[in-house]
Amino acid sequence: SFGSMPKVVVDFSSPNIAKEMHVGHLRSTIIGESMCRLFEFAGYDVLRLNHLGDWGTQFGMLIAHLQDKFPDYLTVSPPIGDLQAFYKESKRRFDTEEEFKKRAYQCVVLLQSKNPDFIKAWNLICDVSRREFQKIYNCLDITIIERGESFYHEMMKDIVKEFEDKGFVEVDDGRKVVFVPGFPVPLTIMKSDGGYTYDTSDLAALKHRLCEEKGDILIYVVDSGQSVHFQTVFAAGQMMGWYDPKVTRVAHAAFGVVLGEDKKKFKTRSGDTVRLIDLLEEGLKRAMDKLKDKERDKVVLTPEELKAAQTSVAFGCIKYADLSHNRLNDYVFSFDKMLDDRGNTAAYLLYAFTRIRCV
Repeated sequence: SFGSMPKVVVDFSSPNIAKEMHVGHLRSTIIGESMCRLFEFAGYDVLRLNHLGDWGTQFGMLIAHLQDKFPDYLTVSPPIGDLQAFYKESKRRFDTEEEFKKRAYQCVVLLQSKNPDFIKAWNLICDVSRREFQKIYNCLDITIIERGESFYHEMMKDIVKEFEDKGFVEVDDGRKVVFVPGFPVPLTIMKSDGGYTYDTSDLAALKHRLCEEKGDILIYVVDSGQSVHFQTVFAAGQMMGWYDPKVTRVAHAAFGVVLGEDKKKFKTRSGDTVRLIDLLEEGLKRAMDKLKDKERDKVVLTPEELKAAQTSVAFGCIKYADLSHNRLNDYVFSFDKMLDDRGNTAAYLLYAFTRIRCV
């Protein structure tokens, strides 16, 4: 019933600024990219969105810490090499120093009122993060448009007003909440301090994608832990009359967790979540070891070809290992299985593909 090809909006990857991408983002990124490619191949008009966590209370502590550590940040670009360490330092101060915490909250207010010095600090922090994300997107050949929470900030007060005008808002202990029939937990659209929440930004994003972007199909590629949240947000959108589920398809494409060999959530020895960049580098190292075991470096390949083979095998294996499991199931991450050149693996597929091309 579509006049032209339907428009699909896919929300995927979506890491948080100032935090590193980890294995959980791997799944969203790879599954989302694959869905986009399939829709594009079938001729749909596809909008690929990276819903970055780039506008929240954590920026208060990051900016306050930036001001202390690099007081001349407005004139000299601050050399934040390790954003992860910077984030941890600011979080530690936020949790232990009462004065710092107060200042952090003031910083959020100044940022949200669009004070130019604070916008500059925010941009600096976002840029450092963006460059890190881009390294990963380049490795995995991901194309995505950034449209973070900040993009929807201006729309949030209208969202609150729209819910109020329709009589759906209840005030609970200073917070503005919306009960959606059939869902146990209400959406909080405004906190008692006047700030917005994920609920508000997700509602604003939903409305924008439906009413401004005119999406016919909306897909959110986010882990299954967010299931109830999205079902509630979608139901609220229907309650507001933003879309009719018989006409427009709005879906949460959930996925399972990545597990370690011990069948527990994939963590490093020290108990941290595995950084995605470390995972990719480990994959590269192992792919090279494998190629050298087979003595591909001795006679067969030039140094350039060896490097190309290494990246194709490493990143191909990581992507394929993820996609070859049922999306909804948890799966055990194992480099050994991934790089195996027998059976249902990327190495075997690449090998078969190469042989076919040689004929």
